[in-house]
Amino acid sequence: MPLFDHIGITVEDPHRAAAQFDPVLTALGMRRYDSADSVAWLAPGETEVILYPARQEKTGPHRHGHVGWQHLAFSTESRDDVDRLHRVAVAAGWTVVREPKPYPRFSDRYYAAFVEDENGIRIEFMHNPPAHE
Repeated sequence: MPLFDHIGITVEDPHRAAAQFDPVLTALGMRRYDSADSVAWLAPGETEVILYPARQEKTGPHRHGHVGWQHLAFSTESRDDVDRLHRVAVAAGWTVVREPKPYPRFSDRYYAAFVEDENGIRIEFMHNPPAHE
């Protein structure tokens, strides 16, 4: 059972935001489900990601570092996966925050990339294998 059942993310326009999210989340193996006012992705037995419309127009973009959302990290199987997902996100229009690189301040094995969409939503692709690997 996943630790989190779902995460809801508020964006200006879920269907427009889906153009950036869909390539990334489908590359992670998730399946997309559209409804009239939201867009969701689900991986079997995993957490669901749902994009909801803002209740009030023109309240974005979210500003990183302000109260609220910080970022969502997707764990990957390898550094190559981090690099691949980073390329997928950039091709889908995500803005590069940090290129893929090691983060020794977290651990000597930590490798990650950060991107942000037009709504100011930041995600991370990371690989941090156990020390014995």
